Amino acid sequence: MSALRPRFLPPRALAFAGAVVLAAGASLVLFVFDPGECRFYPRCVFHQTTGLLCPGCGSLRALHHLLHGHVSAAVHFNALLVLSAPAAGWLAARSAFRSLNGQPQSFGFHPAWLWAALAAVVLFGILRNLPFAHAAWLAP
Repeated sequence: MSALRPRFLPPRALAFAGAVVLAAGASLVLFVFDPGECRFYPRCVFHQTTGLLCPGCGSLRALHHLLHGHVSAAVHFNALLVLSAPAAGWLAARSAFRSLNGQPQSFGFHPAWLWAALAAVVLFGILRNLPFAHAAWLAP
């Protein structure tokens, strides 16, 4: 009779499972509790200090509406987040697939893409603070 050995998950699979559980828990909290009504969500320090909207302002409310399937409401709160979500999801799925298959993590971004993303974030941050921003759905 051979002794049974306990089977443990490899560290990568365990880290991936932990990240999935953490993301699912955070999504559940965000789905149930509206950030516009609940006060336990963090407030934007940049907005509280300067009165200006940062590129991330409205992201929690946008994610809340995305989880409920209200895409137009999500775009109203943070258009940059909604428009970049498919690319971020694709990158996360590709990274998870490579990690679970033991392949090396290689994002392979050309520096021009990173500079373009930075320019888009800065431009969005500037445009959403101009007077016409509410009419163009750039500000929540």
